[in-house]
Amino acid sequence: MSDAQQLNFDRQPGGALRIRLAGAWALEVGIPPVEPLERELDGEPPPRRIEFDAAELTGWDSGILTFLVAVEDLCSARGVPTDREGLPRGLRRMVELATAVPEKKDARKSEGRASPLARLGTAAGTVASGGRDMVTFLGEITASVGRMLRGRARFRRVDLVAFIQDCGAQALPIVTLISFLVGLILAFVGAVQLEQFGAQIYVANLVGIAMAREMGGMMAAIIMAGRTGAAFAAQLGTMRVNQEIDALQTMGLPSIDFLVLPRILALCLMLPLLTLYADFVGIIGGGVVAAAMLDLAPRVYYDQTASGVALSDFASGLVKSCVFGALIAFSGCLRGIQCGNSASAVGEAATSAVVTGIVMIIVADATFTVIFNIIGF
Repeated sequence: MSDAQQLNFDRQPGGALRIRLAGAWALEVGIPPVEPLERELDGEPPPRRIEFDAAELTGWDSGILTFLVAVEDLCSARGVPTDREGLPRGLRRMVELATAVPEKKDARKSEGRASPLARLGTAAGTVASGGRDMVTFLGEITASVGRMLRGRARFRRVDLVAFIQDCGAQALPIVTLISFLVGLILAFVGAVQLEQFGAQIYVANLVGIAMAREMGGMMAAIIMAGRTGAAFAAQLGTMRVNQEIDALQTMGLPSIDFLVLPRILALCLMLPLLTLYADFVGIIGGGVVAAAMLDLAPRVYYDQTASGVALSDFASGLVKSCVFGALIAFSGCLRGIQCGNSASAVGEAATSAVVTGIVMIIVADATFTVIFNIIGF
């Protein structure tokens, strides 16, 4: 007996058409075309039913299943019944499973590459949907803050204390390191340039104003976006996956009050303090460079900083930091609440929270800079 794939059709007494399957049917060899069967089905007289004979079938894989499903589709379209008794038991069972649920309409429709206009419309729809979700979430947070001001917000004070500790004391080491290095870099760049004009003393002004007005608050905010914003998104995303948020809503607890409000309050309270701390650490870093490279005495550096940096410079940085804290918490909680129901979705939510938070920080900082310049603040 040959192991080559064989397919034959035999007309039987009573109007049946028997399909004989022989040899080894493997997907790598290829699937026979169904056109010969179509000709048999459309012939005169048409067969009353289809039978199978697989006595000489020596081996098979998913290729023969594909062929048999195609046969079933052809026969179903023409109203010709099929008798699967001649097939091996395992193959018969697989065909039954494959044909148990009808295929959805347009399930095999070719996706193809959408036109540029269609892609533009899809992107615009996605952006509009994201903007609508942000506005809705912002409205829910505003309502939650209103309930808090009236003393009706439902959240645990112990959670707020825990978030304050996480956003404040536990963030000091990384804020200290980054702020000190930023002060060093600013002072070094300024020293190299100002030394050419004999104006080394103004390194203190450069570092002090830059840290107080811009770099202190921005660097602290970016650090917290990568550290705390991502953590908020991952925490809420995990709760979404575990259906804990749904459980809170089932128990009648508003998830915005219970989960989001304490996180926003904690960051809004702690980021201004971290910014003020980062300002002084950066100024100290600049003083190290001034003493090492420019031979400026610490007292001279301090006096020049005190005379060159006004309280309004620190105030502008603190105002920005309050908004930065709200934006970081907003983006982290938003992405966490929107998280899907899988482990990969939690990672995507954390990444999206960091990106969204940093973009919001940069846009807000640029906006504040223009506004402060216009009003002379």
